[in-house]
Amino acid sequence: MMRKVVTYIMAGGKGERLFPLTRDRAKPAVPFGGIYRIIDFTLNNCINSGLRRIYVLTQYKSASLQRHIRLGWNILPSELGQFIEILPAQQRVGETWYLGTADAIYQNIYTIEDEKADEVLILAGDHVYKMNYYKLIDAFREKDADVMVSVVETEKEKAGLLGVVEVDTEGKVKGFAEKPRSPQTIPSNPDKIYASMGIYVFKKDVLEKELYEDAKNKKSAHDFGKDIIPQMLKKERKVFIYNFQDENKHEAPYWRDIGTIDAYYEANMDLVEVNPVFNLYDHDWPIRAYQEQFPPAKTVYAGEEIAGRVGLALDSLVSAGCIISGSKVVRSILSPNVRIHSYSEVHDSILMEGVNVGRYAKIKRAIIDKDVDIPQGTVIGYDLAEDKKRFHVTESGIVVVAKGTEIK
Repeated sequence: MMRKVVTYIMAGGKGERLFPLTRDRAKPAVPFGGIYRIIDFTLNNCINSGLRRIYVLTQYKSASLQRHIRLGWNILPSELGQFIEILPAQQRVGETWYLGTADAIYQNIYTIEDEKADEVLILAGDHVYKMNYYKLIDAFREKDADVMVSVVETEKEKAGLLGVVEVDTEGKVKGFAEKPRSPQTIPSNPDKIYASMGIYVFKKDVLEKELYEDAKNKKSAHDFGKDIIPQMLKKERKVFIYNFQDENKHEAPYWRDIGTIDAYYEANMDLVEVNPVFNLYDHDWPIRAYQEQFPPAKTVYAGEEIAGRVGLALDSLVSAGCIISGSKVVRSILSPNVRIHSYSEVHDSILMEGVNVGRYAKIKRAIIDKDVDIPQGTVIGYDLAEDKKRFHVTESGIVVVAKGTEIK
């Protein structure tokens, strides 16, 4: 049955609310959890679900993402008809680049025919979660739906950031609203909403008809949530929801839309908890990623005769190639090849690949992007008024130092 399904991952988004982390890369390519990129979680869900015909649609600043997939995800045997292939925007059907999620599929509609697919699975490449997509596909077939929308139960207060799906008691979709102020709640629970996960499975013939019709509509935003689903509801197509079934083995379902710097920071900090709410260590649901070859992480203790020079990491993720030399790291995430020099302290922070922290530096509640050199004695995160003069600071007080920033 696997050969009936072709999968598309939408990975062309700018991620403007994640600036400056998206200044030089697409949102799905933003590093996460030390050794991963955000898109790795969607790709791992595909592989763990047995889906092996995958197109990744790219557009905005895609070089970093393309390199990551080329080096780390060239793992499927093409002789068996399996692949992870990049589809960049290429103006195949007109003079425009991808205008929206639906238009991105429309511009590559020839690939659906090439793969002789019966069903089309469409995914977002910028969320963190674990999901067996074949359970969704089985439910789709059982309902004989035209399209099935995967949803997650979420607090009503978060509706202003999400697409909200209105359903009847049988799980049939009645409406779809993007970031509504007064959302329709779940029929059985007035305190929660069904939030769209940006995951859809379509009958191939139905999808093609809807895409052709949408392409002719000059007023359309060419988006699945805003346009295609409402268009189908008007025709009384069979549109159903699928309630997210988490493979994370925790009581509360885990799904994070990494839409803002604060959401990104909080999702990373989830990983350093004593009992992380998102489990990276489940052998039944492995999460792989491309990793360059670095030596093992190392801590350096300078000896009792030099007081305070103890290389120490507590409640932290420390990636390969890191050296913590006579310094202290607490509740932080160190990506590969990070160096923390003597007498420095790093608390509640995310340091990406190649960051070098000089002696006596102090860093707190900060995100330091790749290849930043922190000079000796630098203080970040302790005086937000001063930090705002040099760096990006969120409303909640997270300091973000952009990639390659030169700190005087």
